[in-house]
Amino acid sequence: MTIVGRDLSRRYPLPKQTPFERRRFTDALLPTDIDIADGEAVGIIGESGSGKSTLVRLLLGLDVPTTGTVEVDGTAVDPTAGPRALHWLRRRTGLVFQDPYASLDPRMSVGRTIAEPLWALEIPGDHRARVREVLTEVGLEPAMADRFPHEFSGGQRQRIALARALVHRPSILVGDEPLSALDVTVRAQILEVLRELRNREDLTLVLVSHDIGVVQALCDSVVVMKDGAVVERGSTAEVLRRPTQDYTKRLLAAIPTIRT
Repeated sequence: MTIVGRDLSRRYPLPKQTPFERRRFTDALLPTDIDIADGEAVGIIGESGSGKSTLVRLLLGLDVPTTGTVEVDGTAVDPTAGPRALHWLRRRTGLVFQDPYASLDPRMSVGRTIAEPLWALEIPGDHRARVREVLTEVGLEPAMADRFPHEFSGGQRQRIALARALVHRPSILVGDEPLSALDVTVRAQILEVLRELRNREDLTLVLVSHDIGVVQALCDSVVVMKDGAVVERGSTAEVLRRPTQDYTKRLLAAIPTIRT
């Protein structure tokens, strides 16, 4: 499942301080090209405000670019066409957020939460059976489907969020800081789950992370962003061992890593 972004940018208007002030803007993302090959795992790193999440939102059709285009497997992504027009993209992508508890409805059982993408995307089949199957895939017991999010630890909740992202069998998995809210031990466990799932399902992986250890463990290539622009990209091994940009060198020196 290939992803191609061309000349992508995003500019947001700033609120006026006075009624007669000229409209001011901020550039969250400067014109950017990106190519993600089928089955590739790409890490996007940078400080807060560097444009990482903005880029991912544009690739997923969750926001409208100021300029540029996105294609997934040759099909144009048009976020202005309406939710149903993007069902084809939602079926192909799964998204895991930073805070597992905030991404789960506390009033819904785990089984209903995980099954939600199946009925929302009108995917046929035995939904209960698929929920049990995906719970097993992420290392949880099928019987846990009847319980509620508050009954689980942080690591278990992130496994539930991962199961929800994978239940409809997407070919692209996107993680926006999916491990940063977890302690080091749990993080290592979820890393192993992600590594196994990626190899077994041949997933294309897009991972936004502050943690270089996570990117090193999972990603084939890395994109380094600063102030809305890509400043360096290349294979993970090459960029992490021999960065060419001073910003990348400072970033690698400042960000703590975990052992995997």
